Amino acid sequence: MNKDIKYFGIDISHLVFDVTDSQGNYYQFKNTISGFKNFAKLLSANSHCVMEATGYYHYQLAYYLLESGTKVSVENPLAVKRFIQMGLSKVKTDKSDSRLICAYAQHVELKLWKGNSKNELECLQIVRTLSVYTKQSTMLKNKLHGEAVLGEPSKLVVRSLKRNLKQLEKEMKTLEDQLLLLVRQVHQDLLTRLETIPGIGRKTAIMLVVLTGGFDRFTSAGELCSYAGLTPVIRQSGSSINGRARISKIGNQKLRNLLFMCSFNACKYNKACRDLYERIVAKGKSKKLALIAVYNKLLKQAFAIAKSGLIYDDNYRSTLVKN
Repeated sequence: MNKDIKYFGIDISHLVFDVTDSQGNYYQFKNTISGFKNFAKLLSANSHCVMEATGYYHYQLAYYLLESGTKVSVENPLAVKRFIQMGLSKVKTDKSDSRLICAYAQHVELKLWKGNSKNELECLQIVRTLSVYTKQSTMLKNKLHGEAVLGEPSKLVVRSLKRNLKQLEKEMKTLEDQLLLLVRQVHQDLLTRLETIPGIGRKTAIMLVVLTGGFDRFTSAGELCSYAGLTPVIRQSGSSINGRARISKIGNQKLRNLLFMCSFNACKYNKACRDLYERIVAKGKSKKLALIAVYNKLLKQAFAIAKSGLIYDDNYRSTLVKN
């Protein structure tokens, strides 16, 4: 904790946001531009605002503060929750949450939030919308299958379902084309190099670039694996507890699901991944454990490609070769 910095713990909801500063003062403002301006009057050059990543509600305030030159940290809600639980707090209100977020800010090492560019924001919005449309598409296909099983499905219902499915696929194609265009505008070289990794195709490469911010937010492969929730959690204590190590799953689920789909192809066509998979299975370990190791390997290969400016080569020991 830096004693020269004045921390502001912020708890944000749909209509208002509650604020407690490091001196114990409490305030409440409307979650609107006018509320942001009123809050900004309290800030100085040594202010540091800390909030949780609360869905979409925190974005407008975070960007407003960032653009005004104020230090901002947007923290993982789970990290804040664990800190609050450590204090054995029995009170759960917006006011108490802002006070506890402020206390959290004074006891941990905070990372400054840098926000996203307009290109990154649009890409993320498209990815989220595609995720919704994919689920809807699956529902419609399942419904069509269910109607066919009846033997004499309603022609009106089937035509309606097919019409909706066709329109949905058209919308998805439009969004996918725009996503590719946006990614190429900023990361054409990176996209091309990622596609040289066996097991990673065009769509996977695009998603990797979008979900990692072009890998710019990460300084090490381990940090990236933690972000994906692929780092092991060890459960051992004394002689009575010796649990099996498992991946944390505390991270980006979209990224994990993406790697899961790629791992099967990687086991066939990616020499390093195939050798790793076969080596683990040969030791008597489960195939699931071997696939998780392949997830990690793929992600580390992608990170190495992104940071080195090189392309993939099976024959090189580190799997990389100069362009």
